[in-house]
Amino acid sequence: MEQSKTITEKIKIIKLVNGDDIVAVVENSKSQMDTTHQTICIDKPLQIKYVPQITMQGFKDYIALIRWTAYTNDNHITIPKDKIMTITNANEAMSKSYLGVVDTYGDIPLANEGGKRQAMMMKFSTKENRKLNEIFDDRFYDEDDEPGTIH
Repeated sequence: MEQSKTITEKIKIIKLVNGDDIVAVVENSKSQMDTTHQTICIDKPLQIKYVPQITMQGFKDYIALIRWTAYTNDNHITIPKDKIMTITNANEAMSKSYLGVVDTYGDIPLANEGGKRQAMMMKFSTKENRKLNEIFDDRFYDEDDEPGTIH
């Protein structure tokens, strides 16, 4: 339990000058905090993405944690200190989310050579495709409308 608390205390949210929010483990060592060093090393960084959702009560932000460095297998990333606006402690909810995602950090897909994130894709069968088309046709077309025309 003590070790878990120590890890939780090392989880930080880093606000970069480009606006990105990164959650990662930051070691609080003398070399990291030394003002003569130009960089800081973070472990297993995840980018915090804010995804707005429309609910019955209005807009609500959903938080998604995605791999920040999608083109490398490296777990330890170095950032120039002059690219950091601030570093804050993560709250308990963010720490739990981070620890839940970071357990599978190695399983998070890297971007492929085409620059797109790899994703599990599912191909619908012809029957499933027809059923989906029926659902969309019923939902978006009036009986008087011809297919292809949406008002």
